[in-house]
Amino acid sequence: MFIEKTKLEGVLIITPQVFGDSRGWFFESYSKIKLEKLGLICDFVQDNHSKSEHIHTLRGLHFQKNPKAQAKLIRCVRGKIFDVAVDIRKSSPNYLKWIGVELTEENKKQLFIPKGFAHGFLTLEENCEVMYKTDEYYAPECDSGIRWNDPDIGVDWKVDSPVLSQKDLNSKFIKDLDIGF
Repeated sequence: MFIEKTKLEGVLIITPQVFGDSRGWFFESYSKIKLEKLGLICDFVQDNHSKSEHIHTLRGLHFQKNPKAQAKLIRCVRGKIFDVAVDIRKSSPNYLKWIGVELTEENKKQLFIPKGFAHGFLTLEENCEVMYKTDEYYAPECDSGIRWNDPDIGVDWKVDSPVLSQKDLNSKFIKDLDIGF
């Protein structure tokens, strides 16, 4: 496994070592020991799997508030997505800055997003499947989200009318939220 640091401290791109031959390929998608040796120490407790049938489905920007904030390890197992992390820690020098990474079935890259970040993704193909690990269980009382097109954040999704859930349509702008980080 190879870990690449990004411009947002703590947000990491993880590229596995893939072994392929005429039969196909094999790779370790997760190895706690290997990641710990590379400096990523996280005790994951839950795996989630989502499917988005339509191109330009946007899920996010989601996060859990303290005391149930979550770190996430995301990968696209089918299709192609544009995955985004937004720093929502008010004390951070990178507050409201974001990074976007293309995660695909082919490149097998993963994005690690620490606590204190909002997360969202846009599907770039039909029938995308995304799997992600979290280090905290889902807690509905701590669930929150930020409007996908918040002008104070300015994520360049490269789409004007994404497919959104009712929850994401009703999300507030960050200036109207008590984030708690």
